[in-house]
Amino acid sequence: MIEQTLTVVAINGHIADLEAEQKQACAGCNGRCGSQVFSKLFGTAKKTLPYKFDSSVVVGQKVTLSLDDSHVVKHAFAVYMLPLFLSLIFALTTSELFKVTEGWQILAAAFGGVFGFFIAKTRVKSLKHDIKVIKIHPISIPLTQIDGD
Repeated sequence: MIEQTLTVVAINGHIADLEAEQKQACAGCNGRCGSQVFSKLFGTAKKTLPYKFDSSVVVGQKVTLSLDDSHVVKHAFAVYMLPLFLSLIFALTTSELFKVTEGWQILAAAFGGVFGFFIAKTRVKSLKHDIKVIKIHPISIPLTQIDGD
């Protein structure tokens, strides 16, 4: 199980929008590594996850959710391996069956990759996530010191 703690940022009825805290890839390189350079280039737009709760939650409350690991493996295979596999199959098929030149083989490989991408896109939409609420954290009241205490 993969667990993540999210924060409630908006509520619309029983559906709450949850947002995860942005985590830097590493803290040891002071922003000189490739992952931090890419995060600066492509932005850090925060994404929200809508989730329907049975009990009431309030804005600012923390919620821990879990996701079954098997879905991650299915998604990874569909997104990464299927376009690559179909690209190689299309290239080898045009090479061996049709005996075409290298340019047509490259074009067939590109077509196979795009075809695999669209199959993966529809397959990922059909996979259902089994997201479960592990814990709804209570709202904590910040402690402040009163002068003279």
